[in-house]
Amino acid sequence: MAFLASRTPENAVRASTTMARILRLGMGIPLARPLPERSMSKLDSLFFSELAAADTRRVRRRLRTATAAPPGRIVVNGAPVLNFSSNDYLGLSKHPLLIERAGQWAARHGAGAQASRLVCGNLDLHEQVEAKLARLKGTEAALLLASGWQANAAVLPALLRAAANLGDIELYADKLNHASLHQGCQAAGVKQIRFRHNDLDHLESLLAARAELGAGKPVSRFIVTESVFSMDGDRTDVVRLAELADRYQAFVYLDEAHATGVLGPGGMGLAGLAPGRIDLAMGTFSKALGGFGAYVAGSRALCDYLINTCSGFIYTTALPPAVLGAMDAALDLVPTLDAERVRLAASGDQLRAALRDMGLDTGDSSTQIVPALVGDEARALDMAARLERRGLLAVAIRPPTVPFGTSRLRLTLSAAHSDADVAQLIDGIKAVLA
Repeated sequence: MAFLASRTPENAVRASTTMARILRLGMGIPLARPLPERSMSKLDSLFFSELAAADTRRVRRRLRTATAAPPGRIVVNGAPVLNFSSNDYLGLSKHPLLIERAGQWAARHGAGAQASRLVCGNLDLHEQVEAKLARLKGTEAALLLASGWQANAAVLPALLRAAANLGDIELYADKLNHASLHQGCQAAGVKQIRFRHNDLDHLESLLAARAELGAGKPVSRFIVTESVFSMDGDRTDVVRLAELADRYQAFVYLDEAHATGVLGPGGMGLAGLAPGRIDLAMGTFSKALGGFGAYVAGSRALCDYLINTCSGFIYTTALPPAVLGAMDAALDLVPTLDAERVRLAASGDQLRAALRDMGLDTGDSSTQIVPALVGDEARALDMAARLERRGLLAVAIRPPTVPFGTSRLRLTLSAAHSDADVAQLIDGIKAVLA
């Protein structure tokens, strides 16, 4: 507050009073004048009713307090546990380089970007990170956004609005796409043509049938899918996907949130298996890359178009320097982490084999995400609770996040987990099944 005190005695008094109020609030000391009690909102009775109904159906979610711990671990409601539920696949969220660079960039450039990027918030730091990201992705350009949800929910409508000017739109979407992808399609008012989960034969049959029916008519085709599916841990055959897209002239929108950092050349995602053939790759910095934020990577024309039309980019304050610093550091580290990726893959193979030996279904998982499918919601919740009592966090995933009858423990591995950690998880699951 020194800048306030620098002008007049009155300002000095005001600054001193303000700082005292801040310090008292920070220490939990009530102010002399109590804050007014908040009255109920006009819809609280409805909210209570909806929450009670969710309780009855055993689908109500509640926040639990987590405290920071070393990678691969967490303290939940005061109890330290091994963490097999996070998306910190490489353990970078606590990496000293990310922490150091985040602090350096904040100290040098401030706590916030001050405005949206089209006003005056476009820092040279944003462009530096985007250029580095594009080089690693092998694309002409990249564009940063605030989160994976925001990217999918805002980028898809911008793309589909442009395509609508050319004629009809056919949008082919995997049945188990993330909710944010469905949100983006719905926001655009475009009907999705759903193909069976990760079934490219079914996708091909739909493309062929529609192409025959609509021969000669102007149409824009889109294929929207994920490279790694967050709840099942299976992956798309990106090379064949690119072949289908080329044959039917379809624009590919590939969500790489759970592949970025872990899979593909240099750990930069499975789009790298079909270089130059994936029109748009979306990914996040909030999972394997240990920080926050998201990106789209593609052609320069694509990114320039989104700068001008994507509401989630235009109408929001730009990402702050600390977040950008962590992004920049993660991009420096990821290409050097081949050994961590090999260890992560081996842990996944070990866990899948052990679960199958116990009679648990792991679906088509082939990544660091390993579902233990149990079907019944109550059973999944009970298993998760019993594992937590054994010091293992393995959160139960249930409807509506996954289809009814497919409740599961979503087990996620990290390069920060030791062999002993994975063995402890396997032994814990054996014990709760006994």
